[in-house]
Amino acid sequence: MKLLGKTALVTGASRGIGRAIALELAQQGINRLLLVARNGSKLADVAADIEAMGVEVIILPLDITQPVAVSTAIAQAWREYGPIHLLVNCAGVAHQTSFLHANLSQMKDELSVNLMGTYNITRLVARRMAKQKEGTIVNVSSLMGKIAAPTMATYSATKFALLGFSQALRGELAPYNVRVVALLPSLTDTDMVRDLDWFRFMQPVSPKKVAQTLVKGLQKDTPEILVGWESHLAVWCQRFAPWFIEQITRMAAPLSRKPRSPQLRQVELIG
Repeated sequence: MKLLGKTALVTGASRGIGRAIALELAQQGINRLLLVARNGSKLADVAADIEAMGVEVIILPLDITQPVAVSTAIAQAWREYGPIHLLVNCAGVAHQTSFLHANLSQMKDELSVNLMGTYNITRLVARRMAKQKEGTIVNVSSLMGKIAAPTMATYSATKFALLGFSQALRGELAPYNVRVVALLPSLTDTDMVRDLDWFRFMQPVSPKKVAQTLVKGLQKDTPEILVGWESHLAVWCQRFAPWFIEQITRMAAPLSRKPRSPQLRQVELIG
């Protein structure tokens, strides 16, 4: 995909991976960026950094789980700023907790943002992309969308679901010249990582590396973009020796050690 002269919309753009992707797109010559997140002041800070590069930025403080507000904002943005060529669905939340101590509100929160929020905005943008016969949709899943992680049951479930969602859309939207890609970062060094009881043996990558890997991947005809050789190795092992990966995951999980408390950390990943 050529970025020059294009317009991109990035959700979860106020922090972490979403912020890094927005900055990387700006550095690579994108013409216009629409930035979506719930925190308007943080979006404004990101916009200031991008505008300093000479790229036009529009901030859209939105809760993507609110379909009416999202529909209104997308329709207005399309009218005022023209077609969106690239949609990056990066907004997501996670609650790290033992499944036996999890509560229903946590589960609903993850399902609402990670799945329904992504569905809401993708449906609105994809219909317009199909009419213009051009577009690329990136759904940010996770390595946990391939290898489920103890203490992250619902989060893993949503990331597995995003891979299925991406695969289904890929087939449906191909006749309209709309490409669908899944990005699978592993543990990423964002501010939220410092509050996690995370997994042994995992070395975090930088958000910038995730963003750079995405941009490089967009130049290739690949349906899934993995970040780092460790992710490629883990997915290869999952395919050919799933029993081995399951044992390693159990050994690495926080619950294989004495937890700090019955309920582990609750964090917002992006946006």
